[in-house]
Amino acid sequence: MRMTDTFIKPMHPEGRKFVAIFAAITLVLFAMEDVLGWIGVGLTVWCYYFFRDPERVTPDRPGLVISPADGIVSLIEPAVPPRELGLPEVPLTRVSVFMSVFNCHVNRAPVAGKIEKIAYRPGKFLNASLDKASEDNERNSLVIRMEDDRILTVTQIAGLVARRIVSFTQEGAVLDRGERFGLIRFGSRLDIYLPEGVEPLVMIGQTMVAGETVIADLNP
Repeated sequence: MRMTDTFIKPMHPEGRKFVAIFAAITLVLFAMEDVLGWIGVGLTVWCYYFFRDPERVTPDRPGLVISPADGIVSLIEPAVPPRELGLPEVPLTRVSVFMSVFNCHVNRAPVAGKIEKIAYRPGKFLNASLDKASEDNERNSLVIRMEDDRILTVTQIAGLVARRIVSFTQEGAVLDRGERFGLIRFGSRLDIYLPEGVEPLVMIGQTMVAGETVIADLNP
């Protein structure tokens, strides 16, 4: 690996217009005051890194559930999946991964399977680390049916700063484990509802790497 690859990561196309806006504002700031201009440079670099989209090495052992997001495990608790999905109102183990504004925000499929349903619901923009954010905030939920006919639900939740959930997929699409399916702009959270009887292999406070960190094992 080249030294430059450690610091310079590919950027997702979704971020190009935002980096261009930050760069244009930076030029205006330089025209006003050099100090302001250098602050603009720092913010432009931050914007670029926010939309970074590095390659990940996804574990290939069958039955593993991997993290759909970079960030910190903020909650592990029983919860009913979002009601707009029309699933049975049976509490399942929910693992929540909170993404700060410094995390990579590209979301990846936790398991391989067919997207059976996608349901978007508008809502509030509370701090995504709060428990009630799962219920009150704007969200986009996916039901993925796996090869063994079990389902897994993953929900993108907008946060205090995030104002836009972006989806790259659609109902009927077939995803590979670790495949990109969306992103959330500027701070947010992902909830994973594990199938009944599956226990998480992570703890609250643990750091997650999207597409790489194992959250659970579906094998008996």
